[in-house]
Amino acid sequence: MADMKLGVVETRFADLIWEHEPISSGELVKLCEEKLSWKKSTTYTILRRLCERGIFSNDKGTVTSLISKDEFYAMQSEKFVEDTFEGSLPRFLAAFSTRKKLSDDEIHQLQKFIDEMR
Repeated sequence: MADMKLGVVETRFADLIWEHEPISSGELVKLCEEKLSWKKSTTYTILRRLCERGIFSNDKGTVTSLISKDEFYAMQSEKFVEDTFEGSLPRFLAAFSTRKKLSDDEIHQLQKFIDEMR
């Protein structure tokens, strides 16, 4: 799995692309100037970095995603559980629920998900 971890600033940038794609690189520069107060060079530097990591593509001046936002966050979640809880989803849920009580609705949704997976 490629390095899919994004910092806070990279995440805000990626969210802008996912929200507006396909977008011309020129429009992306304007958007980043408006939303992130970035210079053109900063936008192109970060875009190049995320293209090299296989998250986005800049083909003939049109920026699109190679990985959907949902797919990206699923991969990040999977990596977090792997790295932190040795891949054990039950251990993750046990740790999560020690500090935050699950609501009846959340428990119902989890049970429904488990039943659908069987």
